[in-house]
Order: sequence, then C-alpha cells, then structure tokens
Amino acid sequence: MSRRKSAVKRTILPDARYDSQTVSKFINSLMIQGKKSTAEGIFYGAMDIVEAKTSQPGVGVFKQALNNLKPVVEVKSRRVGGATYQVPVEVRQDRRTALAMRWLISYSRDRNEKSMKEKLAAEVLAASRGEGNAVKKKEDTHRMAEANKAFAHYRW
Repeated sequence: MSRRKSAVKRTILPDARYDSQTVSKFINSLMIQGKKSTAEGIFYGAMDIVEAKTSQPGVGVFKQALNNLKPVVEVKSRRVGGATYQVPVEVRQDRRTALAMRWLISYSRDRNEKSMKEKLAAEVLAASRGEGNAVKKKEDTHRMAEANKAFAHYRW
C-alpha cells in the first residue's frame, strides 16, 4: 500500500445482457488468460441453465446465491509476543462480495459436471438454496471466527 495516496477505485462498466456491475465483476473473476468472451459465454450459458431449471430470472438467483455466500466475519493472523492468534475481524462490503465470487468460482471448478456452464449453474443453484461447498466454506469461516472470539481484543 502506498503511503502517499490511496489507490483510486476503477469503475467497472456494467455487462451488456443484465446491465449489472456485479455480473461484470463476476465475469472478470471467471475469466482466465484474458479470454473474456469465453467467460461471458460460460456465465450467460449458466444463467440460461438456471432459468430453465428454476423458471426464475437467472441473475436474481445468482444474486441470491452471492448474498448467501457473503461472509460477515473472518479470522486474520495477529502476532503478539511470539504467539500467533487468529483474530476475528469484520469483513468490508467489497471484500465480502469478492470472497463470495471467489468461492463460487473455485467450488464450481471443483464440481463433477461436464462443462463449466453446468458446473457454475449447479453451484449457483446450490448456493441460492443455502447448500453446496461454497456455503460450507462460508460457514467454516464463521465457525473459525466464533471459535476464536476470545482473541477479539487483539483486533487492530
């Protein structure tokens, strides 16, 4: 981090289909090696699958899934007198969204369906229902913070 000025936040243009910055940010996270059109194809294909399975707008289900994945607290390591403590801290709003997206993508890639569209669609559906590995990750994060609540006074 710079000592002089804080970094300027770049504005992300909303995506073409849903006119949403969140979707655009998710597509950018999904993208590998700069292949944005491939990432868009995967995301929009997954949303089509979600719409077909739920008969609800796909982006609505996606946003519900993201809200179910956003962590409220996490633990950070803090070194005090030779001992390292896991200190629970609240998560900033932009980091909540980033973590939710990261978990959704990583656990989608780990699934066993055929294509990435199907994997992403299945994980989005599971997350919107409060199930799946990404939701489990959020609950584990909360559980870690709860277990280390005694060290909250080391917060900085």
